[in-house]
Amino acid sequence: MTYNLQMSWASRRRTAYVTGIILFFVVVLGGPLAYWYFSIPATCSDGIRNQGETSPDKGGPCLVVDEQALQPHATLWTRSFRVRDGSYNAAAYIQNPNSEAGVRAAHYRFGLYDSKNILVAEREGTMYIMPGGVTPVLQARIETGNRIVAHTYFEFIEPLVWERMKNAAGPISVNNKDLTNTSEMPRLTAIAQNSAVVDIRNISFIAVIFDPAGNAFAASATSLQRLGADESSQIVFTWPDPFAIQSGRIDITPLVPPLLVTTEQR
Repeated sequence: MTYNLQMSWASRRRTAYVTGIILFFVVVLGGPLAYWYFSIPATCSDGIRNQGETSPDKGGPCLVVDEQALQPHATLWTRSFRVRDGSYNAAAYIQNPNSEAGVRAAHYRFGLYDSKNILVAEREGTMYIMPGGVTPVLQARIETGNRIVAHTYFEFIEPLVWERMKNAAGPISVNNKDLTNTSEMPRLTAIAQNSAVVDIRNISFIAVIFDPAGNAFAASATSLQRLGADESSQIVFTWPDPFAIQSGRIDITPLVPPLLVTTEQR
């Protein structure tokens, strides 16, 4: 009986000792952790799904958009256009149906192949994807030596990071397109108009010419350093060799790096 009482007392002492150690660590370590968790504001880089985010650090007030909430983008077509023997321009049309989301830096690769599907040349680059429309991607003067390009492939090298954006090129319209001298040195002119109340800078324009059946057969690019508020300017595209194909539709797309949209600006 005395032995059992001694064991019970020793057991209670060990339990009290262990409980004391646990309480000590709960107070010493748990207190600061609780203070940190409840007092430090949530951010879009803490790796935690909080503050209305739909996945960790995406959606809600964060600039990065949850891909699950987006409509899928698509590559409408990819082609290479002979500029002169051994030199090609490669182009692709990227369609983004999301009017409030874009990509700041999309890393991509063009692969040019001959009729035997042997790689002739490749070119990598970085381009943004504008919200709510088609973003043309163009790589000019890709040298192929004596090889003739039969197929062109386009791919994104890295996963795309989608962010809340607006199309900064929205106020720019392009009119009065005029394609001349197609049998010698083709020349395309047009008028770019800025309807915004502020200047727009560093504007690129990509022109794509289609045949009557809707197949693209030529592409070129030009740029304007500045287009003033409510101003217009002529833009010009040229090609060194004549067109062997009759032209139909002409697309000229203005490109300006898209603007990030914060929660307060929405």
